[in-house]
Amino acid sequence: MKQRIQKSKLFMDTVVHIDVFTEMAEGEAEARIDRAFNAFRMVEQTCSRFTPDSELMRACKVVGVPVPVSPYVYEPLKFALAFAEQTGGLFDPAIGGTMEKLGFNRHYLSGKLIDSPSADSVSYRDVVLDDQERTLRLRKPLVIDLGAVAKGFAIDLAAGELKPFERFAVNAGGDLFAGGSDDLRNVWKIGIRHPHHEDRIVETVEVSNEAVCTSGSYERVSPVRKGVHHIVDPRTGTSAGDWTSCSVIAPYAMMADAFSTAAFLLGTGEGEAFLERAGLKGVLVTPELTVMKIGGI
Repeated sequence: MKQRIQKSKLFMDTVVHIDVFTEMAEGEAEARIDRAFNAFRMVEQTCSRFTPDSELMRACKVVGVPVPVSPYVYEPLKFALAFAEQTGGLFDPAIGGTMEKLGFNRHYLSGKLIDSPSADSVSYRDVVLDDQERTLRLRKPLVIDLGAVAKGFAIDLAAGELKPFERFAVNAGGDLFAGGSDDLRNVWKIGIRHPHHEDRIVETVEVSNEAVCTSGSYERVSPVRKGVHHIVDPRTGTSAGDWTSCSVIAPYAMMADAFSTAAFLLGTGEGEAFLERAGLKGVLVTPELTVMKIGGI
């Protein structure tokens, strides 16, 4: 008999909700859901820049010497560096020091502040990976920030555990992967949140075996600099204002996560063109609530 199982837990400063439909035995279904949640736990423990003893932050304390890192750090960092190259540095995982100076340096659970050493001028080119040795080497003191890819990476790992289910969704604060369809082959209908009203939506998209991730200026604002939110241009230290939110639909959540950030930073005109060249779908919302649909939505 087909059953629906829904569970939620707190990870990565957001509520992670898992929703599955299955005929699988209850014990096996519960074990898979637990492994999906564990993906978030592992990514948070290894990739958080807010925890001084995370694997990522321990590696950031070593300059000039290759440091072996686990796949939980290596894989999202490798993707982030490649994407930084693709965007000419507009997307830059070496932005952690700037984010700390802008006040994005408080752990969401403990409330503790982190203050890390970072050179004044750094970029993704100061981060060197060795594919054979699986090591990370910093050319300068800096702080790596995987915030624009780590949650997507965790969603993808969780989705991998959930794929045996006939129909499933893993939703981490509005960033999600939805797999399968129902008995009538109806796909998932996903609402894009209204930028100004959390309980409203501005658009609905239909997806199956796809991810939807959103970057929005309404999510977190700098406590120390007026007009700056958590999506920061690494070249200027300021936030773009052309969009209020950018939602991207992609085959994988880490990809959707990164592309939504880049589209937001690129602004009107360039943001849409960037998604179109990549063959992706998107819903982009201006501060005046004009909704632009990309990719045939």
